[in-house]
Amino acid sequence: MPDTLTVTELRARLYRVIDEVLATGVPQRIQRRGRAVVIGPEQDGPRLDLARLPRRTAIACTPDELVEQGFEGTWNGDL
Repeated sequence: MPDTLTVTELRARLYRVIDEVLATGVPQRIQRRGRAVVIGPEQDGPRLDLARLPRRTAIACTPDELVEQGFEGTWNGDL
């Protein structure tokens, strides 16, 4: 499918365009009178699966230890 459709092209194959947008998650751009509109799925493509992200070890403590960490003696107010 072309990157941008005219309204006439959209009218000729409206249901196919909508089915493809829903199947692929890729929005379709429509050009009319020099301006563009986009037909897209309600959610932009597949959702991010957080369980598949690699686990990072940037903090070397448990979340509870991080919450209990105090900074009372280290702040001096100077930046």
